[in-house]
Amino acid sequence: MSNRSIINTPHAPAAIGTYSQAVKAGDTVYISGQIPLDPASMEMVTESFEAQAVRVFDNLKAIAEEAGGSLNDCVKLTILLSDMDFFAQVNEVMSRYFQEPYPARAAFAVKALPKGADIEVDAVMVPRG
Repeated sequence: MSNRSIINTPHAPAAIGTYSQAVKAGDTVYISGQIPLDPASMEMVTESFEAQAVRVFDNLKAIAEEAGGSLNDCVKLTILLSDMDFFAQVNEVMSRYFQEPYPARAAFAVKALPKGADIEVDAVMVPRG
């Protein structure tokens, strides 16, 4: 018997590559990087960086809930940005989704993200209960 299961929800974008939305191994859930794809249309949100960040955190929230937890159960985030000038904005948007104590986090500027996104975020979650 495997202690590994795949997490999938229609409330977050379907995978656009060879990966799962999330994998639960033991008590830990590994959520794949989310870009600002609308799960209903699979189209990129592009009107502003804030709108992209909101869509990304909404996608993460949907996957976390499908896995039996919430964003506040996240213990580690990795944030990839197309430009570090978005750092303050991502902090502001993130504050709408997380409460203290905040997860550990790393943020990097990268040369390019899938589909020309300005943000991608992945997470490691340990649901309580």
